[in-house]
Amino acid sequence: MTTLPAQDLTEDLLRLWQQLPEFPSLAGGVRRELPAQAVYGLGGPAAASLLAALAAATGRTLFILTAEQGAADALAADLRAWVPAERVVVFPAIEVLPFEVLAASPELMALRLEALARLRQGPCLVVAPVAAVARRLPHPERWAAGLIELEPGQVMDRDDLLTRLVAAGYQRAEQVDRPGELAVRGGIVDVYPPAGEPVRIEFFGDEIDSLRRFDPGTQRSTGTLERVRLAPARELVLDEASWRRGLAALAAELDSLRDQTRHRRGGAARQLLDRLEQDLVRLEAERSIELAEHYLPFFEPEMATLLDYAPGPALAVWVEPRSLEEAVADRERQWQERQADLLSRGEILPAQAALYLDEPALWGALASRPVLYLSVLARAPGQGPEPRQVYPVTARPAPMFHGQWDLFEEEVRTWQRQQYRVLLVAGDGDRAGRLRQALLDADVAARQVERLTLPAPGEVLVAPAALSEGFEVPALRWVVLTEREVLGRRVARRRSPTVAADRAEAQALERLVDLKPGDYVVHVHHGIGRFLGLRTMEIQGVHRDYLTLQYAGGDRLYVPTDQIELVQKYVGAEGHQPRLARLGSGEWNKVKQRVKESVREMAGELLALYAARQSVRGHAFSPDTPWQRQFEDAFPYQETPDQLAAIAAIKADMERPVPMDRLLVGDVGFGKTEVAMRAAFKAVQDGKQVAVLVPTTVLAYQHERTFKERFAPFPVTIRTLSRFASPAEQAEILTGLAQGTVDIVIGTHRLVQPDVRFKDLGLLIIDEEHRFGVAHKERLKQLKQNVDVLTLSATPIPRTLHMALAGIRDLSRIDTPPENRFPVQTFVVEWHESLVRDAIQRELRRGGQVFYVHNRVQSIHAVRRRLERLLPEARFAVAHGQMAEGELERVMVDFMEGKADVLVCTTIIESGLDIPNVNTLIVEDADRMGLAQLYQLRGRVGRSDRVAYAYFTYRRDKVLTEDAQKRLQAIKDFTELGAGFKLALRDLEIRGAGNLLGAEQHGFMLSVGFDLYTQLLEEAVNELRGRQRPARLKPVIDLVVDAHIPDNYIRDARQKIEFYKKVNLAETPADLAEVREALQDRYGPPPEPVRNLLALAEVRQLAARCGVFRIEQQGTRIDMEAVAPQAGAVVQACEALRPQLGRRLQPVRGRAAAFFRTDGLGEREVLTALRRFLRELARHTPLPAGELPVDEPAAE
Repeated sequence: MTTLPAQDLTEDLLRLWQQLPEFPSLAGGVRRELPAQAVYGLGGPAAASLLAALAAATGRTLFILTAEQGAADALAADLRAWVPAERVVVFPAIEVLPFEVLAASPELMALRLEALARLRQGPCLVVAPVAAVARRLPHPERWAAGLIELEPGQVMDRDDLLTRLVAAGYQRAEQVDRPGELAVRGGIVDVYPPAGEPVRIEFFGDEIDSLRRFDPGTQRSTGTLERVRLAPARELVLDEASWRRGLAALAAELDSLRDQTRHRRGGAARQLLDRLEQDLVRLEAERSIELAEHYLPFFEPEMATLLDYAPGPALAVWVEPRSLEEAVADRERQWQERQADLLSRGEILPAQAALYLDEPALWGALASRPVLYLSVLARAPGQGPEPRQVYPVTARPAPMFHGQWDLFEEEVRTWQRQQYRVLLVAGDGDRAGRLRQALLDADVAARQVERLTLPAPGEVLVAPAALSEGFEVPALRWVVLTEREVLGRRVARRRSPTVAADRAEAQALERLVDLKPGDYVVHVHHGIGRFLGLRTMEIQGVHRDYLTLQYAGGDRLYVPTDQIELVQKYVGAEGHQPRLARLGSGEWNKVKQRVKESVREMAGELLALYAARQSVRGHAFSPDTPWQRQFEDAFPYQETPDQLAAIAAIKADMERPVPMDRLLVGDVGFGKTEVAMRAAFKAVQDGKQVAVLVPTTVLAYQHERTFKERFAPFPVTIRTLSRFASPAEQAEILTGLAQGTVDIVIGTHRLVQPDVRFKDLGLLIIDEEHRFGVAHKERLKQLKQNVDVLTLSATPIPRTLHMALAGIRDLSRIDTPPENRFPVQTFVVEWHESLVRDAIQRELRRGGQVFYVHNRVQSIHAVRRRLERLLPEARFAVAHGQMAEGELERVMVDFMEGKADVLVCTTIIESGLDIPNVNTLIVEDADRMGLAQLYQLRGRVGRSDRVAYAYFTYRRDKVLTEDAQKRLQAIKDFTELGAGFKLALRDLEIRGAGNLLGAEQHGFMLSVGFDLYTQLLEEAVNELRGRQRPARLKPVIDLVVDAHIPDNYIRDARQKIEFYKKVNLAETPADLAEVREALQDRYGPPPEPVRNLLALAEVRQLAARCGVFRIEQQGTRIDMEAVAPQAGAVVQACEALRPQLGRRLQPVRGRAAAFFRTDGLGEREVLTALRRFLRELARHTPLPAGELPVDEPAAE
């Protein structure tokens, strides 16, 4: 295999296009800045390759403008195949107006800021929908003033840096978790730029000592950096002078408005006045740049557009000018309507409307640079300057072979004879290898390369790359083919990596859920209380931190931080309020005992089932056949690592002679069905039948479509048994099952009826088993007896539960979303008609469908009628849980088949449905719903490679209740991927745990909290399997030593608790070293009380390992007592240390004990002496080699 550097391709591409007679003239026209030129005959990847060559030939920045966002994304993806990915940026349009939004998810803004920052670095290719240019921006030089360049050794005042970061839109946080945040801890500043990795800046005085990248999930540094360029976190950068100017302009506008409304009461003018007064107070108090952006014309006297940000000469490429014109006219109509609506309702000031260009101004901006018209058909543009030069270039779509290899191979030979350059691209290296092998087998010479490059004349090259389609340019004797043309299937492409989009949401959720005052907690020995905070107390002259817990009757319990592992955050179902325990009443122990007994009983049943299954003989399926590999190769996506692991585990289970019983958990759309289909194909290969059991007809219909599409090239008979099948069809299917002519049957509970008989059932796939009734489950048990069973569930379950069930339930998880998923763009907005109309129209224009959620059945038809008046051109359907089952199923299937555009529905859509064409969700009264519910609703959109939108709307009451405000704040936080997002997933996981373990266990889970429940379950499982861990000795240590985390080292109580937990859970010297490194990395050198805390932890570890169960200080004497067998070792240790410690250390005659006198010693010396004694004791203790460290104490 040949490896070529990536940058060779641009030069090769330029040389190739220069062979076209028209190209030098076109490039010359760009360099001479002709007002307009036109190229006809090109589209898609062929057009992208020409633009890449043109950028290389002219050194210009290219602004490539499309009619829609989808076209911009597709063109950018094609460009990245030809040009190094870092030179191509997308500048997306933000479809919702800023003055309407309470909160928005951060990804689109991050992409815009990334594009602006990239433009400052030199020529690049910027792809944008025309609507993105319509929103004005601050002046480029003022935005660039917010760019901050740093390198180690640079002299800079820390406070000056913080001032500049705040001016550039960064928000202070206790801990940096997401883009746009900064955190300060002494001489350490953490910053998370919108485009790029988080950076840790460590100062030594006024000098930057080091720059490190860090992982926001673990908060640990991951590597050093030589130089850093921090882009602004917002589009508006405001220094103090700009703030003063903008606030003064707004105050003057407010005075003018007061004059105008003096004699008016109520109405839009009054509302506008109230709004402006509130906003001005907020702006003065909070200095919120996000809010200031709503008033950009007041803060930014010289506004600009995207095309003004070019670093030098630039070219504006109008892709399909006629489509562009339609998009601009459409946008103008919408904006005028929206503007009139906002003004009439007193939502905006007339001056705020200047944030957007009107149609004439937009055309002026688009033509402010030399223009290149680029289109497939030769049509004169209706807008813009007249083209001086017109170049027809013929590029035609590549021929389609649809897997007909003979035709394909013959055509490739013809191209070779004609000295064509033949380039074949496949989704990845493995696919490229298989394509090349197929050609070699047909005696067609082909070379495979690791990176996309251009073949020589007469050469066939195979490369991994993502192009939307193939093409042929006869004038260049160049043909490009993708798997779509060769195999007849579209291969999903990988989305370009953007930091904002790739932040794996799942990782953020595994972190310790933050404990804050007011939260419910569970103390293992005392029960459920309420956490009031962390309190530092001074006792005997030393400071310690205590967790303050409140119990029933107002009783308080102070828990020292060295017992912090006994306290867990109470996690139950969303909205469940547990009852506080009463201290000293004994009721908690009874509750805990009941849960223990129940958990032990359940674990026993599961274990018995597992053991019984292991003793049954089942069918051992054969290893994979070539057909199996062919079936798997036809999957049009890149498998995720989780998918591959699940597939491998399932195949291994199937090839064993014991019947499989595996649960596969993963969100809808994460690829469970593909895993199930591979298992089904494997079963059919061995002549076995497969039954796929689903809870609803709609899911049966969905699976039928997916299975038939994937199995189409193979002789496999697939039928669906549900109420949609007529009696005659049902009879025919039943006969086919009994005779073995039906290979795979998909069905609802109709499949578990007594009249269903299989000739040879080998695999049962059950989707969402918890949704079946008790009677159906009994019948399922009979079906399952000696066949392989794969159960699928879309509700996630907690990883800790997965671990607790290890060994009694085979379980696989798919946590990774597919590669080309872009996070759903979520907005929290006030409901009003123009917003709803625009959102629905935008989705319909791109051929998609909409879910409109109204969660009250009694008024749902009235909502439908209201929407029909608002959008007479759209087709509506209604679905809710009180409809007759057959009617509901018919509505859902019709909607899936595209017979309606908008489904007005209740939350019944929250689970299981996968309709890739639905990419807009509008939720009414989102503030009345739980976060887990909103999380699942939002998961119904964004199931394709289009950007999806979710609008969580609320109604502005005259006065929002405190509760409603709290809920809105929670939704806002959830939308911005903050803590609310973690809570939503946590709630959902608890629901998943309840589904898995049943209603009774769910009740027990709520009575003690999820974490303690899981701990009890794990203990029960280990006990039943004879795998109990030996009880660890927990020494009681009471020393007069200042050991705590002071506020001037870590200010945030939640971060303190996190480190107290880490110190307490450290079981080995390596664990403690890890904690010490993390503290040093995140907060700088630990002060004396923190070093003491770590030293005490080391004392506790050493004591536990050599049997010392008590170390207590009274005045200047410390007593140490060990388990009886250690008596001899204690004497030997005291003797060995006599030269260093003299008579301070003495054994107690007749006991495994010693005492130590501390007169005249400081805390540090006392701790060092204790560690020396314990290490010496360890040397004389018969423990396995390597169990104890023998180096000097690490904290010294």
